[in-house]
Amino acid sequence: MAASTSHLDPHATPTPQSDSSSFVEVMHSSSSASDNSLNLRYTPDISTSGSNEDSSGGRVVNIGSRPQPGSTELPLLHTKLDVNDDDIEITESGGADRRLLGADGSGNDDYSYNEGYDSEQDFKHRHRRKRRGSAGAGASAEYTAEEEKEVIRKLDRRLVLFLSLLYLLSFLDRSNIGNAKIAGLSDDLRLSSSQYEWLLTAFYITYITFEWMTLMYKLVPAHIYISLCVYAWGVLASCQALTRNFGDMLVLRALLGISEAAFGPGAPFYLSFFYKREELAYRTALFISAAPLATSFASSLAWVIVTLSSSIPVAPWRSLFLIEGFPSLIAAVFAWILIPDSPGKARFLNPRQRKVAKLRLQSKNKIEHHTSAPSSSERFNWKAVIETLCDPMSYLVALMFLGCNVAFSSMPVFLPTIINNMGYSSIASQALSAPPFLIAFVVVLVTASLSDRSRSRSPYLIFHALLSAIAYLVIGLVGYFHSDIPASLHTIIRYLCIYPATAGFFSAITIIITWSMDNRVAHEGKGSSIAILNIIGQCGPLIGTRLYPDSDGPWFVRGMLTCAVFMGVVAMLALSLRIILIRKNRRIVEKRNQMGIELAEGEGLIDHGQQNVSPQTEMFTHII
Repeated sequence: MAASTSHLDPHATPTPQSDSSSFVEVMHSSSSASDNSLNLRYTPDISTSGSNEDSSGGRVVNIGSRPQPGSTELPLLHTKLDVNDDDIEITESGGADRRLLGADGSGNDDYSYNEGYDSEQDFKHRHRRKRRGSAGAGASAEYTAEEEKEVIRKLDRRLVLFLSLLYLLSFLDRSNIGNAKIAGLSDDLRLSSSQYEWLLTAFYITYITFEWMTLMYKLVPAHIYISLCVYAWGVLASCQALTRNFGDMLVLRALLGISEAAFGPGAPFYLSFFYKREELAYRTALFISAAPLATSFASSLAWVIVTLSSSIPVAPWRSLFLIEGFPSLIAAVFAWILIPDSPGKARFLNPRQRKVAKLRLQSKNKIEHHTSAPSSSERFNWKAVIETLCDPMSYLVALMFLGCNVAFSSMPVFLPTIINNMGYSSIASQALSAPPFLIAFVVVLVTASLSDRSRSRSPYLIFHALLSAIAYLVIGLVGYFHSDIPASLHTIIRYLCIYPATAGFFSAITIIITWSMDNRVAHEGKGSSIAILNIIGQCGPLIGTRLYPDSDGPWFVRGMLTCAVFMGVVAMLALSLRIILIRKNRRIVEKRNQMGIELAEGEGLIDHGQQNVSPQTEMFTHII
């Protein structure tokens, strides 16, 4: 809205008054949509500050002005106001009153007095727009709630779903080696059980080593960085079809780990550039849920490929790698075009929506939400990195991630083998591997949605970790006591328990990744937290990929009980972190209340202390 500036000549003779008090009427005319000017006039009468209706239908706001004791002269006024439906705070230096005006014209007086003024600068008015209402209300002076919802819907459809597709391709190229194993890979390359485990381990060794590349999202434009990552793993995954021996496959698996480490671990960090932290769990879930969906899709596709490959001269496992690797090359081209570097550069948003996408990340509490995504012109915040590295909570969350990854890394690649050892054929094992991951996909989305709505993480994490632990425990115990249980019964029990086991650890993984960023302020802190999470957490696959050797079949008791123990530890660590954060929040609230009281006493507004707390006292609180 347009603003106008009005000066009162200090040398002019003021209109005679009957009292030493004076005020200025600020009239905001609303008679015309095109006329948004402010009219200021000096009035010699005494009036109560407030809001009145002008004859033109506009809103009249009376602002009191107090002269110095013993003086009848009106101080120089330099007023620049922006009147709209937001609250306006107007301050008059040189002893003038201060008033916070709401849209209804009401306000609170601050009669604090500042003696002595020597120049025009001392009399300049200052204004500050103060936004009212909770962040969840969605409406503000700059945009409406409907506009914000439309922007979020577009981000969900065009950004999150596309990132989920990329992660699906990534996880597909990573985990399809499990399907390739029972499709003839081990026989053609003459792989021992130990060599197969090394193929899985080699991927995670380089994956862990290059976790630091998460911070590249801060330094390199996202559309360039992501498209190069996708192209790299597409080429490497397809080249697995050309391998002739164990050494060739080992090198390609190690290089594949580097290319996927550059993308997957940092993607939730990238999403934090576009979403508030109370919105992030569901979007991270949409992204992570591509993993069980990819595993389910891989099993179904493997069944089709193996069935059709019987009539062509190419080995089924080679066709599998080639067909499932090639789509990533096409996706890399679309990634270059569709991936935005920041909310302000999203091509699928119109100019107005891009502005809303940036503004909606602002809030009364500037500590909680950043105003925009990082840009190359910003200085890298090394202080936030160091603080994150020195925070014990970073490592507590990373240990939870490690525990989940023991199960997360082993079940997708070994499930076809586990089901095959239950007595099913190779083709039937491929088909039966799909349903547990489809159910996990749905459960992950429901869990994340509930977590975001309740702004809570630990209850859902604890529940799913315990659910998975119990399921693994049952599978292990049934295998241990299999001689006392009918064959048909223990096969059904073991297969059905796979459903809660997979749904549990996939949901827990999603909550852990989101929780690690929820309680970080700076972008560099979020990125460093994700890097720590993955460097420590991805050590879990070094254990998980060796839990199911052929020698432990067909029951795999050791692997099942190991996963049960680790998921139980995850639940205990989550409970510990919950207790720590509750205590931290309690101390933050106490400190905030104390600062509010001190500020109120300093301004002489004890009755309104909480209402006049400055933005600096609105502190960051942890999501529990």
